[in-house]
Amino acid sequence: MKIHIKNGRLVDPINGVDAVIDIFIAAGRILAIGDAPDNFQANRVIDAQSLVVCPGLVDLSVRLREPGHEYKATLESEMEAAVAGGITSLACPPDTDPPLDEPGLVEMLKYRAKSLNLAHVYPIGALTQGLRGERLTEMAELNDAGCIVFGQSGVPLTSLRIMMQAMRYAATFGFSVWLRPQEASLAHDGVAHDGEIATRLGLPTIPVCAETVALSSIILLTRETGVHLHLCRLSTMEGIEMVRAARQQGLSITCDVAINHLHLSEMDIGFFDSNCHLMPPLRGMSDRGALRNGLLDGTIDAVCSDHAPVDEDAKLLPFGQAEVGATGVELLLPLTLKWGIEMHIPLIAVLAKITAAPARILGIDAGHLSLGTAADLCIFDLEQYWRVAASAIKSQGKNTPFLGMELPGKVKYTLVNGLVVYED
Repeated sequence: MKIHIKNGRLVDPINGVDAVIDIFIAAGRILAIGDAPDNFQANRVIDAQSLVVCPGLVDLSVRLREPGHEYKATLESEMEAAVAGGITSLACPPDTDPPLDEPGLVEMLKYRAKSLNLAHVYPIGALTQGLRGERLTEMAELNDAGCIVFGQSGVPLTSLRIMMQAMRYAATFGFSVWLRPQEASLAHDGVAHDGEIATRLGLPTIPVCAETVALSSIILLTRETGVHLHLCRLSTMEGIEMVRAARQQGLSITCDVAINHLHLSEMDIGFFDSNCHLMPPLRGMSDRGALRNGLLDGTIDAVCSDHAPVDEDAKLLPFGQAEVGATGVELLLPLTLKWGIEMHIPLIAVLAKITAAPARILGIDAGHLSLGTAADLCIFDLEQYWRVAASAIKSQGKNTPFLGMELPGKVKYTLVNGLVVYED
């Protein structure tokens, strides 16, 4: 398939391009940018007049709900939702059922995902067997099966000794360890930020120190072992300051933030809105401001959707009993654009947070449009606003705090390996 994308505004953060330039695709790869190659005859021409053409989005946390949780969503439904959101590469957390702790499970997931011919799927291997936090998995074997990073998906480790052993093992093989910093004994059965709103509503709380105490231990062990650490879903102002200080000391640390936490705070819980039951919890306004500024100054490297589709019945329960999570793959682009507009940031810098930066964290050759690379692209209308409604969401999970909101940026085409996998 030969495709000519013409008249589009090409925005490529890695190559520093922001201009109206044509792209020519053949055999699944970018053949030329600018002038057409000799004797190029396109099978299809896409007129991207007034549209933005950028690298396909890379999402660091997408729960596909398979295997084991098909009643919440299916691999097909969530991958179709991902490409509808312009996502061409995604990392799948290991908290499936059973967890991704054996090579056979990883290979099965990779095979199922590849057979759909939609987005590229990168499974995150379980750091411990069964995610029980007690015994390490065979990371080398999981890596051979397709896992390129390893984590616990928010499930706590039973001891700091296990954490140190996991980090040493990973450092030996050059693997990255992904951890969400939250001290389980301090979080306990909390469901909301320890602040005014939770107090007024009578909800059990999770204090800021649940994050910072965990961060302190994680950072010290990172220094001890020399492992590359990725911190998932930072949520507090104090946590950001700790990461900034650790980096200044030369530690190899990256971090991300969930898109929900850039726009929402504890105030949005309102009167027990279970769509706002997230983990980590929505924090205070000062935390939200610190997250937005931390992403701007580079302390926070990337944004992810933290996509977690939940069946409707699980969200109709009282706030504290409702299942944690929000759907997000179709909102990653518009909500990141919204942050960029509100912070007055150039589009090329905004898109870097959901293309080049997460690709670098994941360690994959993606997030850029260079000659000879796989033609994974997102084409969207920056000026078109659309209303978030259950009928507009392709994900099987309709659970999002942004229902009813109008957001900028409508995806028109998504290409993966030079094939149009989504068209509006």
